[in-house]
Amino acid sequence: MPDIAKYRPILQARLEELDERLHDIDDELDSHQSKDWEDLATEREEDEVLEQMGTSGQAEIAQIKAALTRMDEDTFGYCVTCGDEISEARLDVLPQTPFCRKCAAAV
Repeated sequence: MPDIAKYRPILQARLEELDERLHDIDDELDSHQSKDWEDLATEREEDEVLEQMGTSGQAEIAQIKAALTRMDEDTFGYCVTCGDEISEARLDVLPQTPFCRKCAAAV
């Protein structure tokens, strides 16, 4: 059984980091108010990049919250597809993963 005490602080720290990053992205998006057309075009391009970063951050937040829920339900570290234990090496790299290596490769 995976050591929840090892992974919970890692996941919580990452969640806090992502939350801060998303707030920074929101602040940056709100600050773009240029009246110059060229500057506005550049800001729009930057906004697209920031919005993509925000979207990927929100997806990772959802994965982390799901992993924390699995911890609370004592199912963390077990593949949601096949039920096998997820290797510690895989959890060390991607602690929020719900899949073992084999099932992740099949997705």
